[in-house]
Formats: sequence, C-alpha cells, structure tokens
Amino acid sequence: MPRGWRGILEDLCQPRGPGPRPSFSILHFLKALRAIAEAGYLGRASLARELGLGEGATRTLLDRLMRAGLVRVSRRGCELTEEGASLWESIKADLRWVLGVPKSALALGKHNVAVLVRGRALKVGSGMEQRDAAVRAGARGAITMFLRGGRLVIPSISEDARVDYPSACRTILEALKPREGDVLIICWADDQLSAEYGALAAALSLI
Repeated sequence: MPRGWRGILEDLCQPRGPGPRPSFSILHFLKALRAIAEAGYLGRASLARELGLGEGATRTLLDRLMRAGLVRVSRRGCELTEEGASLWESIKADLRWVLGVPKSALALGKHNVAVLVRGRALKVGSGMEQRDAAVRAGARGAITMFLRGGRLVIPSISEDARVDYPSACRTILEALKPREGDVLIICWADDQLSAEYGALAAALSLI
C-alpha cells in the first residue's frame, strides 16, 4: 500500500474539483473504518451518528470509501471489502484506542479516551505537540507517556508513572497492553466524540 495507511486516508480527504473542502477529515475515516469493522454491517444513518457528521457528509465519505474499493454497500448496510479489512488491520498494527476510560489522576475529564501508538516513543518530545493536536481537534487536554526501559515515562512529570500514579496506570496498561517503545496518550473532553477525535489527532502527530 503506497505511503502506508495514513497516505491512503489523506488522499481520500483531498478536495475533488472546485468548491469547498470536505467537512470530514482523516479522523472521520479512522473512526468510520473502526465502526464498520466492529459492526460487520452498519447503516448510513447509524454511521453518521457515530461520526457526528450530517447525512450529506457521511454519504460523500462513504462514496469515497467505495470508490477506493474499501467499502461496499448493500441492503444490509456498509461493510468492509477485503481490501478495506486489510487496511484496517494495518491501522490496528499501529493504533489502538479505548473509549470510556474512568476519570483518574491521569484521565482528567468527564469523558476520557486512551490511545496506544506502537513503537513511536523516540518521536515524543515534551508531549506538548500531542496535547496541542488534541485541543485543535476539540479536546480539552491530553497527557502523553511512553514505555522506556520498563518504565512508563511522562515527560517533565514522572520518570515512572506506575510508581507515582499506580491506580491510574493499572487501568490504562490493562486496557492497552503496551510494549517497550510504545506511546500512550490519554485525552479528555466534555463529550466522548471530542475526546476520541482528540486522541486520534494526538496519535497522528506521531505517525
């Protein structure tokens, strides 16, 4: 797959001819692929609700997925094609995200989402880039940590979060099961959709 899964999804977001830019982004394509993959079949109206998009934008998004050979639509709803399922497996090899993370010392919002980015620890600086990406996507904030030498490091905050925040870390580690060099980002917002899109935006800053 040329340029990897991110390049494929970014191509789908590009404007088609004159007119306004699409109201959807790569974040919507990521969530759409996950929603369809997990449901098996998903109706257009249900997908629009999942994405927080209008039906017109959802119809255009699906049209682009179909033209790319990633989704097919039948009377049962939308489903991933073999190529779409393969693309989703590539995404899952790099990203995992968990909704509904309980509020804690590391998950500060009413709604919290945790995302794992596989093997990108060396790309993390202060964590501010991930926080800023999350906020631009509608979140209230985010905290970034990574597994290095068996320790869960939060830049400028903790050299071993498992010691400093044992209860909060236990929940995240059990949910995402990181390996050495993986990055964990916890994002929070006033609603779950904003927290999820914020987490994905933060993760994409490392890919």
